[in-house]
Amino acid sequence: DVQLQASGGGLVQAGGSLRLSCVVSGVTFDDYAIGWFRQAPGKEREAVSCIATTDDSTYYADSVKGRFTMSRDNAKNTMYLQMNNLKPDDTALYYCAADRTWYSENHVYTPADFDLWGQGTLVTVSS
Repeated sequence: DVQLQASGGGLVQAGGSLRLSCVVSGVTFDDYAIGWFRQAPGKEREAVSCIATTDDSTYYADSVKGRFTMSRDNAKNTMYLQMNNLKPDDTALYYCAADRTWYSENHVYTPADFDLWGQGTLVTVSS
């Protein structure tokens, strides 16, 4: 069975840091494009960061550029999202995702681009 298990969420004060992890099992991990999405209450799910191009470049949403860093460790079948200088607007459920489709640079990522999803981990940033 394919499983994506996200962890690392929690409650943090504004300006703090968290590191999310997502272990992917049941697939050949390095064949898969990966991404982190988030969904705040009353809002649509949005792409935060993706490694989904053939040159392994990383996409970041404008709202997180310079603060978040996404990475992958193929030996551990794990993706990470290091989140620094967190803001209350970052409060959301964070989801990891994977798919076998790779995209060109400048692709605009949507949830429909990914077939495999983790269960979500809650990040709450207090002011």
